[in-house]
Amino acid sequence: MVYSIASLTYAASIFYMGANLMAETNGDKKGILLETGTNEFEIVEFSIGNVNYGINVAKVREVITKTPVTSMPQAHPYVDGLFTLRGKAIPLVNLPRCLNVQTDEDLKNIIVTEINNYNIGFLVGNVSRIHRISWRDMEPAPEVGDQSRVVGIVKMEDRIVLLLDFETIIAEINPEINAKLTTFEEATEDIKDRRADVHVVVAEDSPMLRDLLVTTLHESGYRFVRDFGNGQDAWDYLQKLSQKDDGPIEDQVRIIVSDVEMPKMDGHRLLKLVRADDRLKEVPFVLFSSLISEEMRRKGEDLGASGQISKPEINKLINLLDHLVFGTPLEDDKENLESEARVAAKHEQENN
Repeated sequence: MVYSIASLTYAASIFYMGANLMAETNGDKKGILLETGTNEFEIVEFSIGNVNYGINVAKVREVITKTPVTSMPQAHPYVDGLFTLRGKAIPLVNLPRCLNVQTDEDLKNIIVTEINNYNIGFLVGNVSRIHRISWRDMEPAPEVGDQSRVVGIVKMEDRIVLLLDFETIIAEINPEINAKLTTFEEATEDIKDRRADVHVVVAEDSPMLRDLLVTTLHESGYRFVRDFGNGQDAWDYLQKLSQKDDGPIEDQVRIIVSDVEMPKMDGHRLLKLVRADDRLKEVPFVLFSSLISEEMRRKGEDLGASGQISKPEINKLINLLDHLVFGTPLEDDKENLESEARVAAKHEQENN
């Protein structure tokens, strides 16, 4: 299903409100509703030179024409500077420069995104259409060298659309993202020993983020991690475990951590299948994604997610894994208990 960008814009903007994309076509409003767990998603197609790219609509706040940019001293080489949108200063990434693409094209559009709770704009050429496609139609990027910025490809009738790994690009620009993905509270050896026996399945399509996630889980004590680059491969593995009669399923897989946006099968579809499987349905399932908005959180809850953490909060993820596996209090609960204890101690002092 294809929609021209002209018919989907209002005041030169695209607004993604949860799973609804509201469009104005010849004065009539048309809503596009994506059902939860159907393994479908929508991409905004844009181009730089003769190459077509795509970004998940869920990451797009709006599309605007190029606006004045203020240069920033000592900014990252990919960043042209800052632009103002409704009173807020937002970094602008020169996407051709980031991708090492040479073009004489007059870049006229900015795709404004919200990823990992971080607002950033990307300077691009033509913004053309929105496509609704199945994750099954998105193939992992072939290994043809350093393609780490391309997370997948979609084959159209007359062209190929490259889906970019915007999370990796932002992590390169913003060191705080990498820090949050690798920084966690140091645990005692006893806790690490308990974590070492837990079988964790991870599904994450971004090679860089998957490596960081697995490495950090290992360092925290979760040493038995089986990772996959898409939801379909993770599901194939889980099905094999489910079909085995080798004792309790928790001895084979104790907890699942999944991204939402992945080739072949997304995290919501994977969650739906797990919850429908008689042996797997009680396995804790955590969504760890840059797409955990309020609407997406409701989707995950409806499908039976045990918890949802926004990237790159790895410390919160490890804390949630401990809670779901061992029953330890969550950090927020710990803070509440400590606060209550302080108040009780103060009252006791005052009474004495």
